[in-house]
This record gives sequence, C-alpha cells and structure tokens, in this order.
Amino acid sequence: MIHVSRKEHFNAAHKLWNPNWTEERNKEVFGPCANANWHGHNFELIVTVKGLPDEDTGFVVDLKALSTLIRTLVIDKVDHKNLNVDVDFMQGKMASCENLVMEFWKILQPAVNKITPHGGLYKLKLYETPRNFVDYYGE
Repeated sequence: MIHVSRKEHFNAAHKLWNPNWTEERNKEVFGPCANANWHGHNFELIVTVKGLPDEDTGFVVDLKALSTLIRTLVIDKVDHKNLNVDVDFMQGKMASCENLVMEFWKILQPAVNKITPHGGLYKLKLYETPRNFVDYYGE
C-alpha cells in the first residue's frame, strides 16, 4: 500500500473559550489561547491518500487535483479567517485543532474518493505550531 501526501498552508485566528465557564476557568484551562482579542497560527495541513498506483498513470492520486481540491474546499474557507467567527463549518464548535481536523475530514473524504478510484483518504495531520499537531484517521 502506498501513502501519498500533500501539504498546504493557511493562517487563521481563533480563541479557545467555553461560554459555560467563568473567565477565570477559561484562563486556567486555555491560558493565552483564551485571549479576548484572539490569537493566530501559521497552520500546516498534510493530507495523506492511501492506495495502489493506477496502471496507466502510476499515481495513487493526481497531486495537482488533490491540491486543487484541498485549496478549494478547505484552505480558501479558513485562510486569513477567524475560525470562531468566519468559518461556517466551525459555528457552535470549540475552535480546537481536534475539532477543526475532524471537520476537514468530513469535507475532504467524499471529495478525495471522487478523484482517486485506486485509493482513499487515509490521514490528516494538522500542525498548529511546529510542536503542536494532531493526526486524524476518520475514526
């Protein structure tokens, strides 16, 4: 089995804040991420497709088509946006990396299946910082 990955970049702001908690509790749990004036990150999203190469092209997935799909369906909706305010699929959800990557999966999984008859979406890796990242396998 082959794993093919494409990395895309976006910048976005967010705030981690539970409206059911006091300001003190939010600051205790989320620290500087609960900043009333938001904070931002330079995110990296790595999309991995798993499958067998097509006999005619040798590709598991056409990386140009994958890049276009990722940019159109995800990056254009979150780049230079406030995840809490501007992004429709994050409305009513805590703007954590964990929730964000699960929403990305819901959007990308059916679209990836349409562009690769020999594979499927395997994993999303979302870097919030060089040291903080999440992996999601759609489970």
